[in-house]
Amino acid sequence: LRRSPAMPPPPQSIAGKVGRFFSFAAARDRCFSRRFQAAGLRPVSIQLPDSAHPVSVQLPDSADPVTTVHMWVPARPPRNPLVLLHGFGASATWQWYPYLRPLIAAGFDPIVPDLVFFGNSTTRLPDRSDTFQARSIKTALEAIGVTKFGLVGVSYGGFVGYRMAAMYPDAVERVTLVCAGVCLEEKDLAEGLFPVAGVDEAAALLVPRRPEEVRRLVRLTFVRPPIIMPSCFLWDYIKVMGSDHIEEKTELLHALISGRQISTLPKLRQKTLIVWGEQDKVFPMELAHRLKRHLDGNSRLAVIHNAGHAVNLEKPTDVCKSIIEFFQEPIPEASNDERVGVPA
Repeated sequence: LRRSPAMPPPPQSIAGKVGRFFSFAAARDRCFSRRFQAAGLRPVSIQLPDSAHPVSVQLPDSADPVTTVHMWVPARPPRNPLVLLHGFGASATWQWYPYLRPLIAAGFDPIVPDLVFFGNSTTRLPDRSDTFQARSIKTALEAIGVTKFGLVGVSYGGFVGYRMAAMYPDAVERVTLVCAGVCLEEKDLAEGLFPVAGVDEAAALLVPRRPEEVRRLVRLTFVRPPIIMPSCFLWDYIKVMGSDHIEEKTELLHALISGRQISTLPKLRQKTLIVWGEQDKVFPMELAHRLKRHLDGNSRLAVIHNAGHAVNLEKPTDVCKSIIEFFQEPIPEASNDERVGVPA
């Protein structure tokens, strides 16, 4: 595995501005945390027992726990738990804050973990697989008494969610995958299906270290990206939200994509809703149709108009409506594809 370069420091002029002035990214982060608290969720950090890891690994002595999973959980024991798994980019609170109140009003109890190496979740183990992520989240859920739940995963969170559903079919009752290209194969990169030609380039795209890389990512993931993205704000965002665990996140992508083949992807037993942005340039619509074929009629596809890969942020109302309707169905059944939203 090629080790990624360290994040470069911002230019002196930018660094001075970021250090002297108010941090917009830090303020937004605090605001989103307050929204979670106002919705009745509280943050907890769960230290996983060594028994949660099936393979014994020799680690240097340390007072730190082997694996810690941080998550936002309801203040009261959840009756209708719905686990929300974030993708790459900003932390879980940034990605899921628009969904909390509609989901709670619809009778769901959102549980929002930080995946390992995001937010405040971390591990000292070397495993970077989606299987390890799935096992860690499942063990943390058991620790708070949640044994059955619905699951929603966005992008990378959808990869982890798919793996959880395959590993724990009796625990995961239904699944929604949002722009999660789980049916991609490594050869697709070389064949031009994506805007990148290899795993290293994919890592550079999804783990940006400079303002120009953030701009590229935003323009690829949003149909209508901001017209102006000042470098001082982008350096601030990188410093606050994107400077931790860069090497480990790059390793996560290598583990996810290297050697990936659809022939080894298990089929899910659970009814599955596939949600996709019609203009997704990161994981093109071909992957949505490929996933639907792979699940052999056990799924349905909701296509969101005028949205790209960041459909959960561009069209949260449409995505949340699809999620609520799907999980409220008493007996979910596969049906014809849906098209959601009215073209502008």
